This record gives sequence, structure tokens and C-alpha cells, in this order.
Amino acid sequence: MLEIQVEELRQYTLCRPVGELDAYTVGQFREALAELAAAARLLIDLSEVPFMDSAGLGALIGGIRRAREAEGEVTVACSRPTLTRLLHTTGFDRIVPVTDTVDEAAAALLNPRQELS
Repeated sequence: MLEIQVEELRQYTLCRPVGELDAYTVGQFREALAELAAAARLLIDLSEVPFMDSAGLGALIGGIRRAREAEGEVTVACSRPTLTRLLHTTGFDRIVPVTDTVDEAAAALLNPRQELS
């Protein structure tokens, strides 16, 4: 089961999937990202995702592509070592900033030219 929480904050939109992102739940995640593609600044928080397979990763990349096509900025927060390792291993962190916390991701989103430490 997957729940997707969306918050419209003053400076950005926060999308927080809660639950596993896999072949069974990816459709719901893909739809949510499609609806958020027009957001000027989108922060995706994966901290409540205990597992993500290739379908989830594909949906994430597709959502980021759509947001960028709409001239949007995207960052990802992920505090789970296994997911962070997946994002680094696949090179995902070369297409968008990936940080440990929502605060760090928000800072990267609001100041895209700053280097992440």
C-alpha cells in the first residue's frame, strides 16, 4: 500500500510517498508526479519509502523529466541508506540533487547554483 502526501508550501511543493514503490504501487506514484509536473519547485521526499524497485525508479525519473520539460526545478531528500545507495549507484544523483534531509533538499532547490556538501 502506498500513500502520497502532497503539501503546497510557500516556496515549493513537497511530494512524500509513504510505503513501497514497486510494480504494484508505481502507477499511483506516476500519476501524482504527472499532476505535480507544473510545479515551479518540486521536492520529493523518499524518507518514508522502505523499498523501491526499478519500476519506482523509472517513475521517479519520468516525473523529473516532465517537471524539467515544464521548466521546473526538482530535488530529492532520502534518509534511507539503501535507497540512497541505489540513487548513487544508478547515477540518479547526477541528474538531480539528492540530500539526506528535507531541509538540505529545500536549500538546494531554492539555491540551485550552490554546490551540495
